[in-house]
Amino acid sequence: MAEPKYRIRALHTARTVTVYQAYRPSIGLPAAREGRFPAAWKRDRMTWIKPSFLWMMYRSGWGTKEGQETVLAVEIEREGFERALRDACLSHYERGFHTDRADWKRRLREAPARVQWDPERDLNLRPLPYRSLQLGLSGEAARRYADEWTVSVTDVTPLAHRVRDLVRAGDVDGARPLLPREEPYPEPEGLLDHLRVRDGDGAATAGRAMAPAPGTP
Repeated sequence: MAEPKYRIRALHTARTVTVYQAYRPSIGLPAAREGRFPAAWKRDRMTWIKPSFLWMMYRSGWGTKEGQETVLAVEIEREGFERALRDACLSHYERGFHTDRADWKRRLREAPARVQWDPERDLNLRPLPYRSLQLGLSGEAARRYADEWTVSVTDVTPLAHRVRDLVRAGDVDGARPLLPREEPYPEPEGLLDHLRVRDGDGAATAGRAMAPAPGTP
């Protein structure tokens, strides 16, 4: 059965969903040690969370890019995750989906969260034909993410490096079982209706692929 063009795939339990971020060690290590984000974590800026481990590896260069040397698995409450999605706006304008560009800009300006869909990645970090969710949080959503929704924070940098080393050694079969078990997220009905664009055939499409701006982990 073909993978849908885009849907949420994540490591999740009945109560939580795991997302990934990468930070410089001065932020990432205290967060993992304390199980929560430190005071130095800027709660007044937008932060991007990714349910896809491999997309985070692509984004952070396996945890080697400057400022992204510590890769975190952040387990958050599903209730908060779904609330952010319900309040989110697509990060780009889609003709025929939004009422008009002015209406989209207003929604984007007012929304505490935004969504974009980028090509999922394989173990060699090559793009796949289906998309991965990126969720940007700002304002109240960012603060609640850091101080209310977070259940646990784990440093998975060693895992990132182990998987990378196996892939580079040509042992993709050895690397694959180490990946987090990401499965289709059980979306409540209508959760993503305002974030999914339909093409002329009625199939879901993701619009343009857009990466978060540099410096937004």
